[in-house]
Amino acid sequence: MQTVTLYPHMLHGCDYNPEQWFDRPEILSQDILQMQQANINCVSLGIFAWSVLEPAEGEYCFDRLAEIISTLYANGIRTVLATPSAARPMWMDMKYPEVRRVTADRIRVPLGGRHNHCYTSPVLREKVRAINTLLAKRFAHDPGVILWHVGNEIQGECHCGLCQAAFREWLKARYGTLDALNAAWWTSFWSNTYTDWAQIESPDPAGDTGIQGLALDWKRFCTAQTRSFLENETAPLRAENPLIPVTTNFMQFYDGVNYRALAKSLDVTSWDCYPTWHCTPDGDESGQACLADAFSDICRSMLKKPFLLMENTPSHTNWHAVCRPKTWGFHRLTAISAIAHGADSIQYFQWRQSRGGNEKLHGAVMTHANRTDTRVFQEVSDLGRTLQRLDAVCGARTNARIAILYDPESHWAVNAAKGPRNGDIGDTDLMMRFYLPFWKSGYAVDFVDAETDFSGYHLLCVPMLYMLRNDVAKRICDFVLLGGTAVLTLHSGIADEHDLCFMSDTPAQGLAELAGIRYLESDPLYDGQHETMHIVKAPFPLAESYRLEKLCERVAPAGAEVLGVYGTGNPCMPDDLPCLTRHAFGRGTAYYVGAFAEDRFFADFLPELAERLGVRPVLDTTFPHGVAAAARQGLDGTEYLFIMNWTREQKSVNLPYALKDFESGKIYQSKLPLSPYGAKILVKA
Repeated sequence: MQTVTLYPHMLHGCDYNPEQWFDRPEILSQDILQMQQANINCVSLGIFAWSVLEPAEGEYCFDRLAEIISTLYANGIRTVLATPSAARPMWMDMKYPEVRRVTADRIRVPLGGRHNHCYTSPVLREKVRAINTLLAKRFAHDPGVILWHVGNEIQGECHCGLCQAAFREWLKARYGTLDALNAAWWTSFWSNTYTDWAQIESPDPAGDTGIQGLALDWKRFCTAQTRSFLENETAPLRAENPLIPVTTNFMQFYDGVNYRALAKSLDVTSWDCYPTWHCTPDGDESGQACLADAFSDICRSMLKKPFLLMENTPSHTNWHAVCRPKTWGFHRLTAISAIAHGADSIQYFQWRQSRGGNEKLHGAVMTHANRTDTRVFQEVSDLGRTLQRLDAVCGARTNARIAILYDPESHWAVNAAKGPRNGDIGDTDLMMRFYLPFWKSGYAVDFVDAETDFSGYHLLCVPMLYMLRNDVAKRICDFVLLGGTAVLTLHSGIADEHDLCFMSDTPAQGLAELAGIRYLESDPLYDGQHETMHIVKAPFPLAESYRLEKLCERVAPAGAEVLGVYGTGNPCMPDDLPCLTRHAFGRGTAYYVGAFAEDRFFADFLPELAERLGVRPVLDTTFPHGVAAAARQGLDGTEYLFIMNWTREQKSVNLPYALKDFESGKIYQSKLPLSPYGAKILVKA
């Protein structure tokens, strides 16, 4: 991919669907004036407009779209132009049924809907490429178009005959021979050996679900096929004008495809943020905020540069169980937090509420009443004024010296394995237990996977890396050998890239030697059961004991210092088996956490460890509960500090030095007051 430049301003925009209002010219005539009042500077056009752009096969109608783009541009509003592949026209579904997806139980979906197309279908690929080629020729050099938005929330899988054939070809390229495939999938178990490529089919819920190598490779194939479809879409766009960047919008923690693989085909990442706000009686929103900020950091980390918040709601989300609106002033807080974690845009679904369809009651900037004197419109407008002042932040980087290794393929494998806990092995939970104390303490964090270069980080956290693929184990060992510090955990290094267990001590491939331990057995706990970690040698101040849950691992020291032991209270089990160790390795250090410890342990352990390694938080202070902070360094070297209060209580932060409110210019010398659900943007005074 070539280096591309996005519109050099913080984007404030929305999905705009004027095709829904072609019969209401009085509404369309109001939109631009109201967008200007709301301080909107960009809109996403064409996301679900295929039936308007190509109402009949080969009959293309772009003039109305061109007129809208031109009028928007003349009024200071740029266009994020979408390709229409997310929802096909009915004529295509009727004439070419192969474009419709087949579900895992081998049923072809009916006509209509969205996110139900076959990524393998040659017909669909040709139709997508044809319309994208014409869109590119018409709009790729239009000064109003600043970004291509390809598809929408790419997701799902297809099990049709075309996909089955493509899967077999993908497997032939991966393994070469059936003997190699049978060995990798361990098909001799239950007499599942394949003797003909034609016998291989995608996982079927009514069929054999015990070939875990098959399930894992199917997910890899779906990712590869999705990426291939994505690149088929982007090829004509890039060919016409490679200077316009390309994105597609991800969904929070969706694991149907490997987003990191898709990101390699993009110029900028983006995601759609829809947390379940206001679901707690005490008004503490920090839990949902932490999850949202974690995915923002994941999205930013994929390409190591700022991302776009492509969708969020200015009010409420209509597909939640309870569709609560953001409370007064809360929208600004969520936007500032997204920017703090790397967003260069705040964009909404959508500009105007639809009259019908699944999302007619979804929150929007303009409601059905078409009024501008609403609270939501005013808050959107006020935020737009704030974003106009943040051009210096646009493109600003995040300087992280802490990395959390979270590999999507390992996540697939550990959740498909049978045991030691079924239904909730908890790898994502454990990852968030690592992230939470850094988030609360104001440390910048990158998320890396098994293919990432670890150099440049001081601390590498490796929660439950069940699968070791590529040379990740060697690179973890080299990272520590050369002076880095790694924190490894239970249930790591169990299986190789085919989900075959290692015939050796685990964690395998040198990680046991790195940690200085020897695995004995796993001891999963039922929900509600707990064990205890007793600290016997604290490397820095820790509590005397911590509660353990979900899964415990019994290990024996093999060179490591024992820092914490189990206190089981079980007379049949020794109480001195280690569950927390430290081991010097080369110029660095490896810690091993052998159990699911409570959040309090990670809160005590990880920030203190980071500080001992010389990693500093964005502000050297203790934040009250519910207050979080992040920072971005502008292209001119200025550090912008963002402090957010996720509670409905007044808070105060002690300041180690004077800070200036970037918006008001007010100087805070020693204390920073934060109103309920308040957020501040600060620079050094």
